[in-house]
Amino acid sequence: MITQSTFNFLSDLAANNNREWFTDNKQRYEEAKENVQDFTGELIKELNRFDKAVAADLDPKKCVMRIYRDIRFSKDKTPYKDNFGIGNLRNTKVHIGYYVQVQPGRNLAGGGYWMPEGDHLKLIRQEIDYNGDDLKKIIDRPEFKKLFGEFRHQEQLKGAPREYEPDNENISLIKLKSFAALHQLTDAEMMKKDSPKRVAEVLGYIYPLTTFLKNALA
Repeated sequence: MITQSTFNFLSDLAANNNREWFTDNKQRYEEAKENVQDFTGELIKELNRFDKAVAADLDPKKCVMRIYRDIRFSKDKTPYKDNFGIGNLRNTKVHIGYYVQVQPGRNLAGGGYWMPEGDHLKLIRQEIDYNGDDLKKIIDRPEFKKLFGEFRHQEQLKGAPREYEPDNENISLIKLKSFAALHQLTDAEMMKKDSPKRVAEVLGYIYPLTTFLKNALA
């Protein structure tokens, strides 16, 4: 579970996002990071129950993202993220998988494939054209919609891609630029003892989506 002290650290970091404060509170950061790594270790065990692409012996330290921001090309020069991101959970070369974010008031769990480009985007659109009903069965489940909302409401093209007719029965999905879904959890949910299991249950509804996307690129 995520501890209150981890949320307190992130809240204080958001209010004091500078190197001097971070240096003075480095011990708090290390403790918060260790808490998130422990949470990730438990989450890995739960995910491995239904998705063997998440290796049971995966090192959670490799899944917790760096808190340091890359500010080289950003107008926002604050040096640190105000959240802990958890990713790289699946043994795959492409960015199809799960994402968990630990942040006060904005904890997230979800996944899929965010903003694929080039050939990957073409292959996913082709798979939707051929097997759109399979995707609809996943994203139109009442449980999926309750957790993630309407999948088709993501950013999409204004018109149909030139390879497809505007009246294609799957055009609302073919026009999508991203194929991901996120569910928000409360701080209280994340601080429960069984929170890794609860987060894994949410990600269990993402698993069929990752399978569909993986098959599209096979």
